[in-house]
Amino acid sequence: MNNKIKTYLLTSAALIPFIGTGQNVKQDSIKEIIITENRLQIPFSKDNRNIEIMTAADIKKLPARSLNEVLPFLNGVDVRQRGPFGTQADVSIDGGSFEQTLILLNGIKVSDPQTAHHNLNLPIPLESIERIEVIRGAAARIYGINSLTGAINIVTKRVENSSITAHIYGGSSFKNRDEEEKDGIYYGAGAQLGAAWYQEKHQHQLYYSKEKTNGQRYNTAAQNDKIHYQGNLTIDSRHQAEWMGSYMYNKFGANGFYAAPGDKESEEIVETVLASLATRHQLTDNLSLNPRISNRYNEDDYRYFRNDLSRARSRHYNNAFSMELNSRYQTSFGDFGLGWESRLERISSSNIGQHDRNNHGAYAEFRTEKLNKLIVNIGAYLNYNSQYGWQLYPGIDMGYQLDNRWKLVLNAGSSQRIPSFTDLYLKQPSNVGNAALSPENAWQIEGAIKYQHKGVTAHAGYFHRRIKSFIDWVRNDNTQPYQPFNMGNNIVNGVNTNINYTLGSVNHWFYQINLGYNYLHPSMETDPNLISKYQMENLKHQAKLVLSATQDRWSISLANRLNQRISNKSYFLSDARLSYTAGAFQVYADFQNLFDVTYIESMAIPMPGRWYNMGLRYQWNAKK
Repeated sequence: MNNKIKTYLLTSAALIPFIGTGQNVKQDSIKEIIITENRLQIPFSKDNRNIEIMTAADIKKLPARSLNEVLPFLNGVDVRQRGPFGTQADVSIDGGSFEQTLILLNGIKVSDPQTAHHNLNLPIPLESIERIEVIRGAAARIYGINSLTGAINIVTKRVENSSITAHIYGGSSFKNRDEEEKDGIYYGAGAQLGAAWYQEKHQHQLYYSKEKTNGQRYNTAAQNDKIHYQGNLTIDSRHQAEWMGSYMYNKFGANGFYAAPGDKESEEIVETVLASLATRHQLTDNLSLNPRISNRYNEDDYRYFRNDLSRARSRHYNNAFSMELNSRYQTSFGDFGLGWESRLERISSSNIGQHDRNNHGAYAEFRTEKLNKLIVNIGAYLNYNSQYGWQLYPGIDMGYQLDNRWKLVLNAGSSQRIPSFTDLYLKQPSNVGNAALSPENAWQIEGAIKYQHKGVTAHAGYFHRRIKSFIDWVRNDNTQPYQPFNMGNNIVNGVNTNINYTLGSVNHWFYQINLGYNYLHPSMETDPNLISKYQMENLKHQAKLVLSATQDRWSISLANRLNQRISNKSYFLSDARLSYTAGAFQVYADFQNLFDVTYIESMAIPMPGRWYNMGLRYQWNAKK
């Protein structure tokens, strides 16, 4: 580690004892956040699982403008970006693959059945996000299949008053673009607009964003457009409805993204449409019923030669339609949650073919706080898939309240991941699917201790996860295409810690520290003669330190990350934001990759060095 980084870390650490001198600790409302489940409603302070929450206020402090840039600051989350400004990225949790993480939007499954490379193609501008919930561990009991290593749930804002939001930003490295024969400065810019209309019986919100970059390397220019609408209707005190519609257009040069070095002239265009309709009915004081339908449509146009569309072009059209019915019944001795869901997936593709499959599942769970200091959640998910038949996935979590601050938790769960259409049927010169694949099955157990008091929330835990029939893309040598196989057992032992400390006024400044560390020790049954496409890039050590200080007008934040992968590649990244607020306006300056570190997150794609951004945000709120 060079001297500049050492000096910076020592300076950041030196702030901690100063921050601890405050007398008045601000109460942290995160305790009262209801974790977004589809049946049982559990406050964060009473949940027994390993959950981390990032609120809109936390997001606003970070030197980030896209979801892809925000997620790496959540403990245990590994985001491998192929470019800045939300171009394209894969996300995983606790050493799993990018296919093993379930993505949800307001509790709706939005993972892509073609390939998880599209999972973060979400038509949700950052300005519309209220919070992000990361639920770690095998979670079929809660969310159904494909939550093999955990789930990420993005919760959008609810309208509390009429408002208008405008946010523009732009930046550059002030360096010439790599791999270019001509001069050119790398830059990127974007704008996000939002409007909300509040009435007592109904509320509406509309957001639009556009981002564009010329790319820091040859043929990595990108642009994306997102539009998101959400509405709510209160029919009466016992019946409500909400609906959502979103669209995303994402076009980017894909030089080196999937098949380097031959794909230097490749390009990809992805379009995604999301829609949902849900109602909530309080039938009696004890019984509630919540039906919901949703649809996700995705088009993927991959052009290996962007200037010659007559050859090596892949076009994919997939659709996932879901129906759900969730219920909650409260009794004097505990709460029952019952639910049913069906998901119908179809694809029509030039090199995957035409396929469809159906998945049906039923949930049952019970939660009680009537066992003295013990809180117990127990349940199971029964699943039927038209390709793989019946499976049952049980789970349990328990929490023992030592006192009003400390709690011991233990949870165990199981889950399954069904191979994607790409895993099963892809036909390309360099990648060939395997229709004989079996699903992956996981079992995980975790023990932890939690602490909550005033401005401090802390968690430290150990987990053991075993995945049977683990799927990996491998080949014998560089002359053969990659093909997926069930490789046997994948075992991960891990330790994760996280502490969030919010401090009250010290000379009119409020301070916050978020410190986290993850250690993962994986072991896989693999053939040493085979070349793996993805697995050597999993994280082994991950640490973060985010410091922020705010007062009436000024705010400063320092966001630091250290990642070391099992291949022993490591890098330290440090970002900063300085902002000033005057009335409805906020202006800020971001400094990213302060130490100009050369690093790679995915494949052989170098990420940008040091670069700078300026932004202006306007927020108008109607008087109530």
